[in-house]
Formats: sequence, structure tokens, C-alpha cells
Amino acid sequence: MRKLFLVSIATILASTGAFAQTVVGTTGAGHAATVQIEPQYRTRIHDYVTEHKIRPVETRERIVVGSPVPREVELEAVPADWGPSLTRYRYIYSGDRVMLVDPETRTVVQEVD
Repeated sequence: MRKLFLVSIATILASTGAFAQTVVGTTGAGHAATVQIEPQYRTRIHDYVTEHKIRPVETRERIVVGSPVPREVELEAVPADWGPSLTRYRYIYSGDRVMLVDPETRTVVQEVD
């Protein structure tokens, strides 16, 4: 009886860790977290790039979601008015596209269309 009780407790403790985890969706490549951007923040992002006349970066290779940004490309801080969930990222403006980048891995996590 005591052994069954200990096994039950161990099972419950092991399973509660699964409930406490946050589920994060991934892109098709499976490397980058999906970032949800509210429509009003998408508009703010486009307005910011237009108003501040952000100059696009140029690279030999096309920068796409899931790929790393070359080391020579400078990552810009995301302004707070783009939304609180985005401030942990950096961004680049490339080929008329705003790309959100995870600063730790330099991986593109979202293209803002």
C-alpha cells in the first residue's frame, strides 16, 4: 500500500510539470517561436518605419523567417509602442519588410507584413 502511494505521488509530481509549461508554436522550420502581432501593432510598425525613414539593410542572401541574420547586420531595438510582447526582440528592415529577430540567437522569428 505504501509503495502504491509513493508511486502515485511520483506520478502526480512528474505530470504537474507538464501542466506548468507554456506551449509555444513554431514556424514551419521548427526553429523559431511564432510571434503573434495584433493588427493595430502591425500598423504602428509600418507607420514607424515610414515616418522614421528607416533605411533597409542589404545582404547577399535573402533573410527569411527561421534563418539567422548575418553578424554584420546591426539589430535595432524594438520601440515600446510596437507592443509590450515585442520589446524582447530586435528588428531589421530588409527588402521593404520588417523582420523581428531573437537577439540571443539572431534568428528571424516573424516577418511583419
